[in-house]
Amino acid sequence: MSLSVLRHRDFSLYLAARVLSTLAAQMMNVAVGWQVYALTGSVTDLGLIGLAQFAPFLLLVLSAGQVADRYDRRVVVNLCFGLQTAVALLLLAFTRSGLAVVWPVFAALALAGCARAFMMPASQAIVMNLVPVERFGQATALSSSSFHVAVIAGPVLGGLLYLAGPQVVYALVAVLFAAAGLLMLPVRTRQTTQRAPTGGRSILEGFRFVRSRPVVLGAISLDLFAVLFGGAVALLPVYARDVLHVGPTGLGLLRTAPALGAACTSIVLAFRPITRHVGRWMFGGVALFGVATVVFGLSTHLALSVAALALTGVGDMVSVYIRHLLVQLETPDAIRGRVSSVNAVFIGASNELGEFESGLTAGWFGLVPSVVLGGLATLGVAIAWMALFPVLRRMNGFPAPAAVPPPAPTPVAAPAALPQAAK
Repeated sequence: MSLSVLRHRDFSLYLAARVLSTLAAQMMNVAVGWQVYALTGSVTDLGLIGLAQFAPFLLLVLSAGQVADRYDRRVVVNLCFGLQTAVALLLLAFTRSGLAVVWPVFAALALAGCARAFMMPASQAIVMNLVPVERFGQATALSSSSFHVAVIAGPVLGGLLYLAGPQVVYALVAVLFAAAGLLMLPVRTRQTTQRAPTGGRSILEGFRFVRSRPVVLGAISLDLFAVLFGGAVALLPVYARDVLHVGPTGLGLLRTAPALGAACTSIVLAFRPITRHVGRWMFGGVALFGVATVVFGLSTHLALSVAALALTGVGDMVSVYIRHLLVQLETPDAIRGRVSSVNAVFIGASNELGEFESGLTAGWFGLVPSVVLGGLATLGVAIAWMALFPVLRRMNGFPAPAAVPPPAPTPVAAPAALPQAAK
């Protein structure tokens, strides 16, 4: 994998900040999940962890896309780091005061959802402003690899530190988010777009663009429904304690396994990128995700469970890689924030709403049946999308980068209208 893209100072600083913030977020997820389940023993409450973050995310993310197109994306990302630091400090304060109920945790997570709503469009769109177009592929591969390294290390570190108490985890999380914000301060972007117009029509521009591109629509909606039905991350604390009979460290291993599979896959993709049969690779990745989910649902051995979760990471990484390149390469920079916000809606729905769905169905049908049915539903989605989006199924290669449209000429008012306009 070429590391020459790291010569671009602004991208290197952003990459370091992203690694620290991802590490912090993963540590916080482990601590919150274990703490909530220890307090209530309810799988439904584990699902509510996802819903508490997804509800504000869903309400704000489209407006956040417009913000990413109107203002400096670096500033937006940095403000989000500041809010996430505040969330970690709130969780620390709640824990030190002797937390007896979980609603303060859900309230803090709602603030985290607000931060994520503005973070995702800005952070997805900013990479194209930090490196030349010809380096974007390298930047994507390196960013993905480092992201998954943090996702691997975060749950393990969070699980180990949880043995000393959740307050230790939350204190370190606050420090990491604050450090990420400091790293972003000297970053400068090459964002040359005009300020996006205000109003509802402008906010929905990203949806109109995605709808007009069947390949992009098919790719991101496939990921939405596949992970929505097949995701079992919210149930990992239950599997760790009640099925596999392991503690917080074992839970950290389970959370790490998908990222390990994804990280190995991203390294392979850096050396051997997918250039042909793009559609087939995407559907194959989703099918692998579904089969591995079924195996995990039926497993009662830690080693097999970890292996199955690693394979879900392999399949998911292929899907993420293809979707990210499709969206970014086909989108002009002037609307990249708003299109990224649409993509963020799909990602957020598949992850956070998927966690709520997992907790709900586990309460209805039982733990193992809900996971197995979810994996089978993912396979059904893949088959259905192959029929609904034949252009995606037949897609051979990636498109060329979209050209940035020139600025629209500013209309000049007629002299007779100037006195009226001045009023």
